[in-house]
Amino acid sequence: MKTEGRNAVLELLKTDKTVDKILLEKGAQGTLGKIFAEARKKGLRVQFVDRAVLDKESPDKRHQGVIAFTTDFVYADFFELGGGEESLIVLCDGIEDVHNLGSVIRVAECAGADGVVIPKAKGASVTDAVIRISAGAAEHLPVAKVPSINYAIDSLKERGYWVYALDAGGESIYDTALTGKVALVIGGEDSGVRRLTREKCDKSLSIPLFGKVNSLNASVALGIAVYEVVRARISK
Repeated sequence: MKTEGRNAVLELLKTDKTVDKILLEKGAQGTLGKIFAEARKKGLRVQFVDRAVLDKESPDKRHQGVIAFTTDFVYADFFELGGGEESLIVLCDGIEDVHNLGSVIRVAECAGADGVVIPKAKGASVTDAVIRISAGAAEHLPVAKVPSINYAIDSLKERGYWVYALDAGGESIYDTALTGKVALVIGGEDSGVRRLTREKCDKSLSIPLFGKVNSLNASVALGIAVYEVVRARISK
């Protein structure tokens, strides 16, 4: 759903509706500058674009330099995720592509994860496209938004979780017993898990690669990791 126009978007920002992203015309000043400031306070994604991009999204050209995209998806309460002695939670550190996020949610749901956690900023939100790409998994698996992934890691560790970053420089995932309360951190498409986030984790785990390509798609890597958790639990 789109909300166009300066006053309309300002009013939208006063509500609790889920805003996926805001398109702002480059060189935003005045009311547009105020919209940008309010969006930053709420940790929302803002993209500065040429007027032609806004015109393309607005057939009647009444956008006044700003368009907000919202969804009716209801996010879960982060503190209500998991809790069992063998809980599994997936944290997305900077996954910006909706196709990857949709695939991550689908993989996590198929593996019986208790929830997926995404940041309020610097990452994709659950849009209609994400729900479609997840093959409906987003309707069954709780997805929570948090101020930051580092915040989520600290909270999960306090609740007894072992937090593992999926990172090329880590030790082999096959050398770690992934039992108990487990949280897996999957990084963004290009940057992977950020350094500070990686350092907050209990350990970094890698998936051995034997081909000429040196990386796996985020959802593929997660698929291998979550089913290693499943295997470890089944074989107990």
